Amino acid sequence: MEQRITLITLGVSDLARAKRFYEALGWRGQEVEETVFFQAGGLGLVLWSREKLARDCGLEPRAAGGFGGIALAHNVRSEAEADALLAAVERAGGTITKPAAVNAIGFYSGAFVDPDGHAWEIAHNPGFPLADDGSVTLPDFGAQ
Repeated sequence: MEQRITLITLGVSDLARAKRFYEALGWRGQEVEETVFFQAGGLGLVLWSREKLARDCGLEPRAAGGFGGIALAHNVRSEAEADALLAAVERAGGTITKPAAVNAIGFYSGAFVDPDGHAWEIAHNPGFPLADDGSVTLPDFGAQ
């Protein structure tokens, strides 16, 4: 199996609300057959009914709530950009779960959950440089 992620699908309880939230952060998507598709760099972020997603994965739907064991990350180019994005998240209806600050590892980060409880980290980490297109290149951790 090649190391690649092509789509990340978030199960949501209210598609219109979820779409409005991400659009308020500047994302632009396309809604097709009760599914919203966002181009996010080299991958797609998809919003779809939580129940339909569970069934499609062969799982029983269950109520949202609590930490689901996954966090998405959005790296930015500066601490000021991280602060601005977290402020926009709050205005759009997200919940800041960790205000931005220099963390124990030494880079600047904060966290939020979207209206469906999906966790996101916002980080400015100079050790993970961003290309002009926003893609990240992980460092060679063995060379440190």
